[in-house]
Amino acid sequence: MSLNKRISYDEEKKKNPELKDSDIQILKDWSAKQPHLPKILDSEHVLFLHSNYYRIEAAKNTIEAYYTSRTHLTEFFSDRDPLGTKQLREAFRVTAQITLPMPTKEGYKIVYSRLIDYEPSHFVYNDAIKYFGMVTDLWLYTEGTAKGHIIIVDMEGVTFAHAGRLSPMGLKKYLYYLQEAIPIRLMGLHFVNTNAVMDIILAMMKPFMKKELMNVLHIHPTKDTFVKFIPLEALPCDISLGGKAKSLKEQQEEQLKKLEEHREWFLKDEATARVNEALRLGENKTMDLFGVEGSFKKLDID
Repeated sequence: MSLNKRISYDEEKKKNPELKDSDIQILKDWSAKQPHLPKILDSEHVLFLHSNYYRIEAAKNTIEAYYTSRTHLTEFFSDRDPLGTKQLREAFRVTAQITLPMPTKEGYKIVYSRLIDYEPSHFVYNDAIKYFGMVTDLWLYTEGTAKGHIIIVDMEGVTFAHAGRLSPMGLKKYLYYLQEAIPIRLMGLHFVNTNAVMDIILAMMKPFMKKELMNVLHIHPTKDTFVKFIPLEALPCDISLGGKAKSLKEQQEEQLKKLEEHREWFLKDEATARVNEALRLGENKTMDLFGVEGSFKKLDID
């Protein structure tokens, strides 16, 4: 077993000259006064501060949204044993979720998602999102902050039957997490190899997308516009986009091996990195974080 080491606070300081010890101390002091929050490491505070461009109050909001979401969105953030959860093992077979070895020319890191098994009845949205979340969690654990992140969703093989297996509430919940909670600077959400199915999916997504996410959303029916953003050298060599990196199969196997090697970390995260609602000052949050009226409820910051 060759566990990847968590990026350290000192490594983050070298990478980010703008990072101030005093700002991290402010966040640490605030977090310590929130009895419902778990213990948060300095390197984790860095992620929240950096993703909010060093705005302290915004970082507090993200901390609250992050831990509360991961506690209550159990369909995405529980039962994450990469070896022992049957549904996850099936998701590993049906979809590929890989972090690519090469960044964009701007220095943005890339995560690539697609179907492997095209049979619609085998696709389970919640499990695919759970798998995606594990990949991005491990990415942040080992590599920490980045200038920016890019998400690519390759729609090859996606049919109307796949779209029929999506639910507006499922999309709403993950889009909340993506926009309010995950501590990254999202610079692009690219759907490529799109067809008429994309219109249906986009119609379900748009009511839950803020202007900021709409501004970084890109739809590419072919690779002609896609290559203006993403270097082909970064993509697997055996996909229709014509990449030049290691094969999808090889990269997928490497990704799964990393997840399996970090099994204990995933189990510990689920056991310890969650909120304790019984200790929350003020109104408790429940699984109904989302208003039925179509907009998200604001998470209170004490």
